[in-house]
Amino acid sequence: MGQKYILSIERYRHFFIILLVVIFLSFVFIVIALLNIFSKKLFESDSRKLEKISLDNLNDIPEVILSQNIPVAVSRNYRCSYYDCFNVYRCGRKGSDQISIYVYPLRKYVDKHGLSMGPQITKEFYAILKAIVNSKYYSPNPEEACILVPSIDTLNQNRLRLKEVSQALGLLPYWYGGENHLIWNMLPGSPPDYNTVVDLALGNALIAGAGFDSWTYRVGFDISLPVYSPYATSLDRGNSANPNRKWLVVSSQVNIHPEYSLELLGLAETRAELLVLEPCPDQTNTSLRCSAGNIYYHPHILQEGSFCLVLRGARLGQPTLLEALAAGCIPIVTADAMVMPFADIIDWKRAALFVGEADLNTLVDVATSVSEKRRDEMRKQGLWLYQRYFSTMEAVTLTVLDIINDRVFPHHARTYEEWNFAPHKRVPQSPLFLPLTAPRAPGFTAVILTYDRVESLFTLINKLVRVPSLSKVIVVWNNQRKNPPPMHLWPKVSKPVKLIHTKENKLSNRFYPYEEIETEAILTIDDDIVMLTADELEFGFEVWREFPDRIVGFPSRTHVWDNSTQRWKYESEWTNQISMVLTGVAFHHKYWSYL
Repeated sequence: MGQKYILSIERYRHFFIILLVVIFLSFVFIVIALLNIFSKKLFESDSRKLEKISLDNLNDIPEVILSQNIPVAVSRNYRCSYYDCFNVYRCGRKGSDQISIYVYPLRKYVDKHGLSMGPQITKEFYAILKAIVNSKYYSPNPEEACILVPSIDTLNQNRLRLKEVSQALGLLPYWYGGENHLIWNMLPGSPPDYNTVVDLALGNALIAGAGFDSWTYRVGFDISLPVYSPYATSLDRGNSANPNRKWLVVSSQVNIHPEYSLELLGLAETRAELLVLEPCPDQTNTSLRCSAGNIYYHPHILQEGSFCLVLRGARLGQPTLLEALAAGCIPIVTADAMVMPFADIIDWKRAALFVGEADLNTLVDVATSVSEKRRDEMRKQGLWLYQRYFSTMEAVTLTVLDIINDRVFPHHARTYEEWNFAPHKRVPQSPLFLPLTAPRAPGFTAVILTYDRVESLFTLINKLVRVPSLSKVIVVWNNQRKNPPPMHLWPKVSKPVKLIHTKENKLSNRFYPYEEIETEAILTIDDDIVMLTADELEFGFEVWREFPDRIVGFPSRTHVWDNSTQRWKYESEWTNQISMVLTGVAFHHKYWSYL
């Protein structure tokens, strides 16, 4: 009995020891969790206490005296890439899909004699800083910032004392060889060489700069900017959208090499559709251009040209590019090796022509070869690009930040279509990459190809509107000799009906990607297919949803190889084996309409 009692005590003692250990460990874990929560809240409160940089009083900026003994920052690393010079581990502290950007407080750097290392901050650079500070990416805390932006105006190299600016950059408290720092520049180089990248000691810093060539641009690391033109904002948007132009090609740029100028003047003597302008004898007004005694105003003259020449000057980047886009004038870019603005995201072939410098004498022939339809598309694309990305310094700045954000978080990056198409003209996604099942909403669009069978057409419309998933009916009137019946004679139905009158009688008109088609699914159907019920059409749509990359239809055919005749045999008999679906009544993805 005593032995059993002792064994029982031993058993309970082990139980209580284990229980105490569990309680102790739980207490430790709770304390650690509370400390983490408390420290996080403390960090967040400290972060909130940090004030946003003030850009209001530019006349009372603290001075920093630069000593001659201060070492110059490390030279620019021309081999930098995103993968070896960018510290991605600094990013993501504001969330899993957004970078944070810190702007250094404004400082006026002077030498021991009180001379500034550069003139007062320009309004363009002020607009850049203001856009960053007011953006969703801004953070007043440098410790949590992914990108750090010095508040030193480096847009124009001609205004800088290069050694002193490089020293000032090296003094920045978080410089660390330029890691994750973003430098802004639009006018690089200085005479006589005019380098295509700013001549500052920047270490591993990123450069958002204009006028890069293919040798100095670090792909995927730097960002190519336009040379901003304040003159472009003075152009009337209504005149820019006008497709009627007096001249085929206009050359209004004045800072070009004399050899190019002579070649253009010689070409203009034989090609009347080319207008070549030169500076007027009166140099007091830089907006005046002259040709054969006539005076023109720049950049407004660009609105009278279908194409505008953008030539390299002393620098590769030229403001004429933005002026041409704003004028609705298609740029003809003649600057070998130049990296176009935002080249990583913008497909410039949709908005500009490119002619080699050695082929300058062919530019009129190149412009003439572009059809009127293509010109209209390129002009509209150029206007949209200008308004979206280049119309203000704020737009330019936010585009740079969006590009960097897409690089850091590629899984949230914008697609080619989102960068290059206006929202209402985006090309649909390929069905090869669609979800396994296409969404039921917003249904499908029925496209009816008809000629003059009005009674059958009206019967079909009345049947189609009973299909639950029908979104819209588009009637393609393929008869150019006879007008469709007036709208008051058409069936009064609960679904929208859109009538499109074609210019030519073609069966392929049923496959045209009409703007009115807003759904992924399209039902192409002939006007005499009135035997199908609403349930059958709804069933066909549900089957298509499971196979959105296929054509799903009702009339089918078979083709087989006939060994006796050594030819393909086409069978129209109804069998259990089919190899093709006719488009007389078939569902397909609208992607195929764009091919």
